[in-house]
Amino acid sequence: MRFRGRTTLLIVLALVGIASYVGAPYARAASLFVRAANVGGPIEGLADVMARTVTVLPRHVVQTRQGNVAAQWYRPSGGIRRATLLVPGIHSMGIAEPRLTGLATDLAGGGVAVMTLALPDLMGYQITARSADVIEDAVAWMAAQPEFAPDGRVGMIGISFAGGLSIVAAGRPSIRDKVAYVLSFGGHGDLARVLKYLTTGEAVQAQGVVTHPPHDYGVAVVTYATADRLVPHEQVAPLREGIRTFLLASQLTLVDAVKANAAFEKARDIAVTLPEPAATLLSHVNNRNVSALGPLLVPHIALEADAAASPERAPAPPAAPVFLLHGNDDNVIPGAESVVLADHLRQQGVDVRLLLSRIITHAELDRAAAISDSWGLVAFWADVLRQ
Repeated sequence: MRFRGRTTLLIVLALVGIASYVGAPYARAASLFVRAANVGGPIEGLADVMARTVTVLPRHVVQTRQGNVAAQWYRPSGGIRRATLLVPGIHSMGIAEPRLTGLATDLAGGGVAVMTLALPDLMGYQITARSADVIEDAVAWMAAQPEFAPDGRVGMIGISFAGGLSIVAAGRPSIRDKVAYVLSFGGHGDLARVLKYLTTGEAVQAQGVVTHPPHDYGVAVVTYATADRLVPHEQVAPLREGIRTFLLASQLTLVDAVKANAAFEKARDIAVTLPEPAATLLSHVNNRNVSALGPLLVPHIALEADAAASPERAPAPPAAPVFLLHGNDDNVIPGAESVVLADHLRQQGVDVRLLLSRIITHAELDRAAAISDSWGLVAFWADVLRQ
């Protein structure tokens, strides 16, 4: 996660001072904020001193009904009161994704044992209820590890589409009493609504939330998922190869610009080799032509919207507190999704904490901020960390 702005130093100085005054959960949350923001200098040095030493354990596998899934523990020094399952969204790098490893390290530095686990379907650009099965099985396994879950309960943090899927899983009978809290970070309430937004730009409305044009990454993911309905059978595999290359390039822009540019060029080269209509579709993806792709995708999104993957359509809500964190200007999953989901869950008696933040884009910090915005984020995480 990144944080920029000329006021950063004053903000974090104030946060550290206030947090130290009001108590341990706020101090831990302020330290997390400063480390996750990568502000550098003496302030981050102070936060590092406050943080626990983190040991990244060797990868292991968790047995689930969808097969063995790779996972990794981030273990803080000292005693462990709470462990949390941290699940990334749609990203082919899975648990190796740099922002995920950074967040896991920062959380563990605050004293939380973190297990990261990537969902095979999301790594393959599919949003299905099978992913909720994997989350459910992973939580059940974690809760049975006394070293990490002394009270038999664990926290859950899902990023992007894994946020909504985590809420679905948390309400299932097998783990409902094993969940200490569930946090959806930029997640969805209803998958069909989000797919409609990505293809038409029309989002559910919520007071104070502005709808922005959808991001091309999300539209590319929908194009990948519906490729078998858009082109003849023999064109599906090469079209998906081209889209995968584009999506990988988009992911690499955050870590390696040279590799990203090479992958973008490869995606353009693939488009030249394809017959129609695959060539035009991949060209639209490469050119980020959301307005051209959207109308082509609309007739097919209903078949992609797995109702069982939506928390608003789940048979039962979580019994544990639910935390919803969303960026005001998110253009992958609109912030209004969390507002509407919060209302839905509260009507079912769920204890919900919602924060729409101007600091967050889509599940990352990327803004200059006023101290009130920063303090709101610290207070939110303090509530999470005390669970």
